[in-house]
Amino acid sequence: MVKLQENKSTISDSEWEVMRIIWTLEPVSSTKIIQELQAKKDWSESTIKTLLRRLVKKDLLHTTKEGRHFIYSANVNQTQVMTEAAEELLNRMCDMHKGEVLLQLIANSPISKSDLSKIKGFIDTKEKDAPDMVPCNCLPGNEKMC
Repeated sequence: MVKLQENKSTISDSEWEVMRIIWTLEPVSSTKIIQELQAKKDWSESTIKTLLRRLVKKDLLHTTKEGRHFIYSANVNQTQVMTEAAEELLNRMCDMHKGEVLLQLIANSPISKSDLSKIKGFIDTKEKDAPDMVPCNCLPGNEKMC
């Protein structure tokens, strides 16, 4: 589960699936959401509607009614939610090893040339003030452990 700082809500794995459809197609009808999710998952219509209601209750989705259909839009930015999820995970890790993890993520992720160029520029800037070694933050007083 991802805890969103601003909304103080969490997003379950199932809710992530719903949000990915909405971020991709928004604004999107409940009928289309159900159709897309049932093509990916073995979920019933009532399960999907329950997930939609939960996301609306958490204020992560906005809904309007158009005729007999409900139309959904996200109240949260996809990139921001993804960033918060990644930061939440990284905050549980040893500071000393985060660089290695980020290297593996970059190596294993599809990344565009444009994004790689931005990453390169950010690294060049960050490198100027980077310490020679990042201390371990697992046990107080043992900064050279790990």
